[in-house]
Amino acid sequence: MPELGKYALEVTLAYGASAVLLTGLVAIVVGRAARVRRALERVEGRRDG
Repeated sequence: MPELGKYALEVTLAYGASAVLLTGLVAIVVGRAARVRRALERVEGRRDG
């Protein structure tokens, strides 16, 4: 880990906030993809009938 000096807290908090936001965005995308996949399967199931 690089020596951050007097800004260590701020840099660490920035990295933590970035990690939380990226994790949240990934969770949203994965959840939406699952919902869209289920909806598509329903629609295709109705068409094939």
